[in-house]
Amino acid sequence: MLSLMFISLIILIISNIFIFLSLLISKKSIMDREKCSPFECGFNPMNLSRIPFSLHFFLITMIFLIFDIEIALILPMIITFKKVNFMIWWKVSSIFIFMLLIGLYHEWNQNMLNWTI
Repeated sequence: MLSLMFISLIILIISNIFIFLSLLISKKSIMDREKCSPFECGFNPMNLSRIPFSLHFFLITMIFLIFDIEIALILPMIITFKKVNFMIWWKVSSIFIFMLLIGLYHEWNQNMLNWTI
């Protein structure tokens, strides 16, 4: 028990020495205004908050979220393939994928998949 406390004390001392040395050696300037300010989505927080934002980036984000949710819903379908009746699984999977294809066709018609900025 005593040796465990001694080792813990040594580890604590060594880690504090390393933290103190890194603070002494670091080249970080505390007075740097740019590094102390928050950085939100590429916008300068010191400017006016109502600057125009490209809708294209918003649409790309929405498409990414849709595909992310789509993957989260497709993966359990693969796992449940062996556990449920094949015909029920086939109907549910077909309806889900058909809905995704309709959404993809709608995005294609709206030129949301045009990646040129």
